[in-house]
Amino acid sequence: MDFVRSPDWPGAPQGAVATNSAAARYGAPSGTPPPVGRATPPRPPAPSAGRVPAPRAAPTGRAAPPIPVKILIAGGFGVGKTTTVGAISEIAPLTTEAEMTTAGIGVDDPGVRTAKTTTTVAMDFGCVTIDRSLKLYLFGTPGQARFGFMWDDLARGALGALVVVDSSRLDDCYPAIDFFERAGLPFAVGVNAFDGRLAHDLGAIRWALAIGDHVPLVQFDARDRLSVRDALLVVLDRALDRATRERGD
Repeated sequence: MDFVRSPDWPGAPQGAVATNSAAARYGAPSGTPPPVGRATPPRPPAPSAGRVPAPRAAPTGRAAPPIPVKILIAGGFGVGKTTTVGAISEIAPLTTEAEMTTAGIGVDDPGVRTAKTTTTVAMDFGCVTIDRSLKLYLFGTPGQARFGFMWDDLARGALGALVVVDSSRLDDCYPAIDFFERAGLPFAVGVNAFDGRLAHDLGAIRWALAIGDHVPLVQFDARDRLSVRDALLVVLDRALDRATRERGD
């Protein structure tokens, strides 16, 4: 079979335009090839005399994204760094927790008041939006001395740090304080109130840590979101004061 003709459209005489052709149905001259390429958009009509065309509406501007601020959550082993990040992070925190084994007996001492069975082997990560202009990115450091080589990388670009302290094990926080003092990074010391109480008052803790009055020392609860927020605001205030003084110089 050479062709199929629809019964709805009768054949045209020889030399005439077929009634079911595009030329007959849409008025285009017979033999005119269809336009190739992108169609040219129609020109807007010219404004009539005395009529001013309405101005186009300006695109609505978007609000500027918040400024990212990197904050370290540091301290000794088992003082509550991972808990601190998880309590305030607005996203599911990234943790690198690994089960503690018998190989850590005598090496990793979480203290007698904790049932801790895991430990951070790399870092913790979380974030929290302070307001429309400021967003904190929290990096929790590992507490064991054998992971100390990671601290330099984690501290790069940080604005400040919160050193978490267990008042019953002050010796564990000395390396963190020494690190930030040598690095010249603004920091605050947050004493985690395990079970809502401290082993020593804040004045005795400041004396034992041998930190100056310029270093903020606060009591907080690592499990409570608002308490963690207040401690982080102290770190921001310390960092802002440092930046203001440097700008004045």
